Amino acid sequence: MTQNKAVLSWIDEMKALVEPKDILWIDGSEKQADALRKIACASGELEALNPEKFPNCYLHRTAVNDVARVEGRTFICTRKKEDAGNINNWMDPVECYEKLSKLYKGSYRGKTMYVIPYSMGVVGSSFSKIGIELTDSIYVVLNMLIMTRVGPEVLEALGDNPDFVKGLHATANCDAENRYICHFPEDNTIWSVNSAYGGNVLLGKKCFALRIASYLGRKEGWMAEHMLILGIEFPNGEIKYVSAAFPSACGKTNLAMMIPPEVYKKKGYKVWTVGDDIAWIRVGEDGRLWAMNPENGFFGVAPGTNEHSNYNALMTTKKNCIFTNVGHDLSDNTVWWEGLNDNPPKNAINWKGEVWDYKKYDKADKINTSCAHPNSRFTAMASNCPCLSSEFASPKGVPLSAIIFGGRRAKTAPLVYESRSWQHGAFVGSIMASETTAAAAGALGVVRRDPMAMRPFVGYDMGDYWQHWLDMGKKIPNPPKIFHVNWFRTDDEGHFIWPGFGDNMRVVLWILARCAGKVDAVESPIGYLPKPEDINIEGLDGVTVDTIKELVTIDRKSWLEDVENIKEFYKQVGARVPKEFYTELETLETNLKA
Repeated sequence: MTQNKAVLSWIDEMKALVEPKDILWIDGSEKQADALRKIACASGELEALNPEKFPNCYLHRTAVNDVARVEGRTFICTRKKEDAGNINNWMDPVECYEKLSKLYKGSYRGKTMYVIPYSMGVVGSSFSKIGIELTDSIYVVLNMLIMTRVGPEVLEALGDNPDFVKGLHATANCDAENRYICHFPEDNTIWSVNSAYGGNVLLGKKCFALRIASYLGRKEGWMAEHMLILGIEFPNGEIKYVSAAFPSACGKTNLAMMIPPEVYKKKGYKVWTVGDDIAWIRVGEDGRLWAMNPENGFFGVAPGTNEHSNYNALMTTKKNCIFTNVGHDLSDNTVWWEGLNDNPPKNAINWKGEVWDYKKYDKADKINTSCAHPNSRFTAMASNCPCLSSEFASPKGVPLSAIIFGGRRAKTAPLVYESRSWQHGAFVGSIMASETTAAAAGALGVVRRDPMAMRPFVGYDMGDYWQHWLDMGKKIPNPPKIFHVNWFRTDDEGHFIWPGFGDNMRVVLWILARCAGKVDAVESPIGYLPKPEDINIEGLDGVTVDTIKELVTIDRKSWLEDVENIKEFYKQVGARVPKEFYTELETLETNLKA
């Protein structure tokens, strides 16, 4: 399929290492994909679902010890340890190649090596980057066909260029003790061994599109961010775009695919999804930031997804979808997960492949008693999404009016506030945090810092990453405004005060009004707060202007406690924290004490 010497030489080298029986180049055709599905169904790697209810949909189960990304087994392998930073796990690249080569040696014996040439982003766009993944798993091939753009046009776009991301995956024995997901940013290389779970083996996703891409972005003057991209269409047809970063369990996909409240729908407002997870961002010719979603599909969490919580996400799963570790309803050969509906199947197989008894479900022990694993997934084509933006495949992306950071805080962060400048906004992103919920392991209400929602995904030192944000700010003639939101403020009984879901659009519209200079704001110790009457509460039951006042109140005591926590976190990040962030922290503390 290619005459590219760098590609062929690398494949020969990897072939000698893993020793496959055959090699198959993936061409992106439906004919080839269908043949692979048949092989996977015959071997038990996939199970075909009810073709009338779920056309061309399949169920897959991973090994019981292989159900999620493994941060503790994920490494950044730079020649100097300090370039990987204190937040990442580091291994010397020479040592890592040697160690992993022993695990890869002969791991494809009797198997086929699948060669997947893929593009992150629209093929041929100046935004896009090309990768090649080698894998022994048909499941990986079929997922990559959904999540990325695959085919001969990718190799045509690459031509003789040696600049591509090299990815090697081997399922091996799925041995958790020898599971490694290793990134070599200086070599444009990713090695993943002893896993078959999506987040560890779909190497175009977090591995390439965030860890390697964040390194490339710093080197080349652009940004790879863990952000959704969303368009709001106004009744006059004008569309404004925002990107937003949230840690896990903070409603990221719900916001990306939100449905406007009835009061806005009637007026003609619409919401369009450009991306639900990753944004590659560059300065455009017009001096604004332009964002593109490098992915071609959605790798979503199934539990909790239903027609009320996220109708649009649910609709993406209805055809051409792969489900991983969900329950199998044998009565009609469909899938089920906790939170899909209130009718658990009476005749079902759980995510472990065992007969499931719905009467024994215990919310306190989800792993052992649930039908679907709490991190079970669907891999769905973006083209299935009812609210997919017409700009989804635009080679230049969409212009950003605002960048939004968010977290889950019971008392500290207000519903929304605006940063005073790009520098202050980058600082706000650096102190992003969420509090552990009852569902999370460990103590309740513990603050976990997750700067820009990138803590597990920066491919180099976090302090250098923050410096890159500051450096980018100097290159953007017309930067977007930066905001912080918190949908999770609670009352004294622990109930959420803000309704969330589609009503979050009311806050996004205030943000866009601020960007357009249409509303004023109130200066506060932390930034600019909305005037309570400027958040539209029309049609909201139980929410008054006084409710909004409560939601934007600043509790100085809890903020001052937070300042101490931030100082500790900055110490953990280490010596490369930009001095500008310490200046912003000092200003914050002074403002709070004033």
